[in-house]
Amino acid sequence: MTMSNKTPVGEVRPSQLLWTYGPGALIDLPSLSVVTLGIDRWEQDRCQPIQEARLLAAVRKVLGAQVENLRMPPFQKSELFDVWSAEANIGVPVRPFPRWMRCVKCGLLSPFDAGLFDIKENRYRPERTRFVHTGCRGSKGDQPPKDADAVPARFLLACRDGHLDDFPWHYFVHGGNSTCKGTLRFFESGASLQTENLWVKCDACEASRSMAHAFGKAGKENLPACRGRHPHLDHFEKECDEEARAVLLGATNSWFPITLSALAIPQKNISPLHQIIIDYWDDFSDVEDVSELKGTLKALKKRGEAQGIEKHEPKAVWAAIEAHRKGEGQEDVGEADIKGPEWEVLTEANPPTDYPHFMSKKVGTPKGFSRHICRVLLLERLREVNALLGFTRVEAPEESGDPDERPQMASLSRGKPDWVPANQVHGEGIFIQFDEQTLVTWEALPAVALVDKMLQGGHKGWRNSRHLDPSEGYPGIRYAMLHTLSHLLIRELALECGYNAASIRERIYADTSGESSQAGILIYTAAADSDGTLGGLVDLGKPENLGRLLEQALNRSKVCSSDPLCSEHDPEDDRSLHAAACHACSLVAETSCERGNRYLDRSLLVPTLERADAAFFKGL
Repeated sequence: MTMSNKTPVGEVRPSQLLWTYGPGALIDLPSLSVVTLGIDRWEQDRCQPIQEARLLAAVRKVLGAQVENLRMPPFQKSELFDVWSAEANIGVPVRPFPRWMRCVKCGLLSPFDAGLFDIKENRYRPERTRFVHTGCRGSKGDQPPKDADAVPARFLLACRDGHLDDFPWHYFVHGGNSTCKGTLRFFESGASLQTENLWVKCDACEASRSMAHAFGKAGKENLPACRGRHPHLDHFEKECDEEARAVLLGATNSWFPITLSALAIPQKNISPLHQIIIDYWDDFSDVEDVSELKGTLKALKKRGEAQGIEKHEPKAVWAAIEAHRKGEGQEDVGEADIKGPEWEVLTEANPPTDYPHFMSKKVGTPKGFSRHICRVLLLERLREVNALLGFTRVEAPEESGDPDERPQMASLSRGKPDWVPANQVHGEGIFIQFDEQTLVTWEALPAVALVDKMLQGGHKGWRNSRHLDPSEGYPGIRYAMLHTLSHLLIRELALECGYNAASIRERIYADTSGESSQAGILIYTAAADSDGTLGGLVDLGKPENLGRLLEQALNRSKVCSSDPLCSEHDPEDDRSLHAAACHACSLVAETSCERGNRYLDRSLLVPTLERADAAFFKGL
């Protein structure tokens, strides 16, 4: 990360720029806080493209046809010895935010660009770059001048439309707009750091106010309207009707990413060579003859990409390029279509075993589960590509199949983006397909219909409270059951295989609206490092291991340490999106779950203290 004057201020992992610290997000460093600038400020040439035609088509459905490609965030390829070299300036541009700093010694509150604070750069330890209050004379002004550290003022304003602004210190202290331009000071009045013990005072008119007045009902009266500010774009929108509310620096609700992900899979009835041509069409589209093709193949080999193409002669590759040109014009896919082609590949009679990004192996079903499970597929190799579309603040993006219903997605750039940040991870996984007839019989049970009605009631209340259409977005009781089982298995697998629990993810296939109903779960590793490519997860998918793990997971979930409260929970009572599920039994890391720990109920799997008739695995 570098500031606009090319001062390095710290490091983050490339994947964090998608999930935690993307454009518009605040990065709370040890000595200062910065905001990641919009992608129109990033050095696009330093961002390597990622090829994934299906995901790119889905991104275009949401953001527009002008999106040309998916690109990885920039990163330095090696440890640098010369910190003053051009290579050292490769990074993501950031800017100090909030602008207001506080002197830790005298409590002086002022914007960092008002001339009272100086920046102390540290090229060799970028994370130690900091601001100082030059010539500070202490809180009473009676000490000899000495430099004191300045830290960011930890209060900001945010709204549900994705705007973020400095806290209006002068407005807040003076009870509205005032002509007083006195120096402000921040001080503590008690032993604890509760908001009522934090005060701001004006030196000139001696007006003061406790920070407790910035929150809750008092905050509505004491804070100004939202100015529509996007600090990552240097832009103020003309008007914003949303209420501006005070948030703390570092609060988790200040930035929620909106992402799309897809697995790299071969298309049906296409040869492995033709699939590689499709995947890397950006590289092959400009090739005019065989001699030029040889140079392209050499470049791809050097980059370690297009694996498997070396098995084919250049003439055969050229013929595949020509064939693809004649049959060009692939259909676009929407967000809802992303999982459809994946399901078709996963349920094929003979799934592909030679596609470099998707290598599978069929195994038997676990003993005792043959009535419920009809197929287990070990994915010895898979690739997931994620793309960042935008973000929201204050409230997480609601789950909805309709992109128009998403809450005010803030843009990553000033105009319409012509590329979006993305990353890819290689891993392994286990796919479990469930017997359709057994599922249909289970869905017809009166007890299951009762749970379905209860979850739908919670769903409607939850969406009504957020001013969303209550009849939209409910995934169905089949989804809730498969989702809960997926969570129980993730928890069990993490204990057994030794992988970090947060690096195991899920994909639920439960769409019943198409020609053929889906009923399956894919549990896979998706960490950007070596975690997830060591074979530990695939080994646990073998019948003898998977059967044992399923039994352990189901037995463990019969009684939760929070029972009877957990099993008695009714989502209709508190407008929530889960029934018998809590942190002690069913919830997993937010990075693992595709639905933010929503639509869960373990009574759909096993008998609980509250309900015994709705269990899918009853009598095992």
